[in-house]
Amino acid sequence: MFSLNRVEIIGYQTQPVVTRQTPGGASVTDLNVVVPYAFQSNKGDMIQGKSFHTVTIWGSMADVAAQYLRPGSQVYLSGRLQTDNWDDEKTKEKRSKTKIVAMDMIMLDPKDGQGEAPASAASLVNYLNRAEVIGNVTREPEMRTTTGGQSVLTIGVATNERWKDKATGETKERAEFHNIVIWGDLAKAVQSSVKKGQRLFASGRVQTRTWETKEGQKRATTEIIADHVTMLGLKNADAMSAVSNDATRAGMPAPVRSEQNEHAEPALVAASSSVPEIKYESEIKAEDLPF
Repeated sequence: MFSLNRVEIIGYQTQPVVTRQTPGGASVTDLNVVVPYAFQSNKGDMIQGKSFHTVTIWGSMADVAAQYLRPGSQVYLSGRLQTDNWDDEKTKEKRSKTKIVAMDMIMLDPKDGQGEAPASAASLVNYLNRAEVIGNVTREPEMRTTTGGQSVLTIGVATNERWKDKATGETKERAEFHNIVIWGDLAKAVQSSVKKGQRLFASGRVQTRTWETKEGQKRATTEIIADHVTMLGLKNADAMSAVSNDATRAGMPAPVRSEQNEHAEPALVAASSSVPEIKYESEIKAEDLPF
């Protein structure tokens, strides 16, 4: 496994659950989950709102959801982000939609119904919306400045999923391309250090924004608003010191350090696996972002 694509949410189902059957007889349904949020912006303002997520669940988990989930039911879901692409039948334009494909589901309502939130525990009533990816940067970071003077950076990160087809036994692979949005000082740090091909870890919340084109057509884009970014595949002196000490105690030869590169700056190391090349033109304008 050389990449990570994971998302977790705790929210509320917004409508009745209706399952459908695949030609092979498997149950499948799309949950529509709302997740309330509250966070502090870069300016120090408290931002409150709701994010909406489409979650596809399969098999016996879909049957359980249809039987027990009701509008308003609280539920935990974890899975992966998946973007489906198609051509619009009328306009022939390329369209896409990002959803969560669930791997786990936990129903959270007690048997005697939901309780009232205590006013004294507001900090304990936060909801979960967390995404984590490990992958390769697919394009050079793009920095912009909002009309309010805030720095905002966008990058693309590719992850890969492999699975075995149950019918044919053939191993298949699918690439996912994630839009990562980074704000403030973290954005500046990423711009100065991260390059295309660098492998990194990014985590944050999933956000889907909608807007209308000049022709009145509705469009949507899904992003990960990252608050944590870690560059991967780089040397670390403290870690290597511990590795050397452990190796010596075990009677193993310690790693050999090259004097030529001892004082060199750590290189940006790309993952050994190839990343599909994509052409990306962002429809996102920094001034259009909500905070």
